[in-house]
Amino acid sequence: MRIRELRMLQEISQEELAWRCQLSKNYVSDVERGRRNVSLKAIEKFAKGLDVKLEDLFR
Repeated sequence: MRIRELRMLQEISQEELAWRCQLSKNYVSDVERGRRNVSLKAIEKFAKGLDVKLEDLFR
């Protein structure tokens, strides 16, 4: 997934993204590093927090 790339393009921190997504900063970090499996619910939260379509996370 392109979470880190999209976050960096928007110039927001992991902490800001975590707040927007209502997730922990550690969870965001682990997902960006590929250390966590991500549920559909979390993917939806990332899309909403980054203000992108779901499919944009995978392009």
